[in-house]
Amino acid sequence: MAKAKNKTTASKKSVTAFLDGIKDPHKKRDAKQIAKMLRRISGKRATMWGPSIVGFGKYQYKYASGREGEFLRIGFSPRKQNLVVYILPGYSDFGALLKKLGPHKKGKSCLYLKRLDDVDLKVLERLMRAGWKDMEKRYGKA
Repeated sequence: MAKAKNKTTASKKSVTAFLDGIKDPHKKRDAKQIAKMLRRISGKRATMWGPSIVGFGKYQYKYASGREGEFLRIGFSPRKQNLVVYILPGYSDFGALLKKLGPHKKGKSCLYLKRLDDVDLKVLERLMRAGWKDMEKRYGKA
């Protein structure tokens, strides 16, 4: 039986070209601001993952089922509806920060924001730093 491959993998596509290609000026501004924040937090250069995710750092995972792969440590995607911030593998210990963030929705390992103007950027940065440190604890230094 062949192993399933991840649909979302790192590519050599230009992050700058991707961000510059965002048509909505507010979304473009927000995406560039998030990119600067994540670069500062991670100390890593941005990489495109799939056609629309900007990631910083990577990690190797292996599930109990035996499936294994590689994925970004932290990243974001400027989707049509929301700015999606990927703080992996989840938000188990971040409840206090999330309460202070401002309007958002969350998924298992992602945070949905309408606009950065709506949230407390200092809290968002603390949340992203906490996510990065959590990944280092779980998977070692990037």
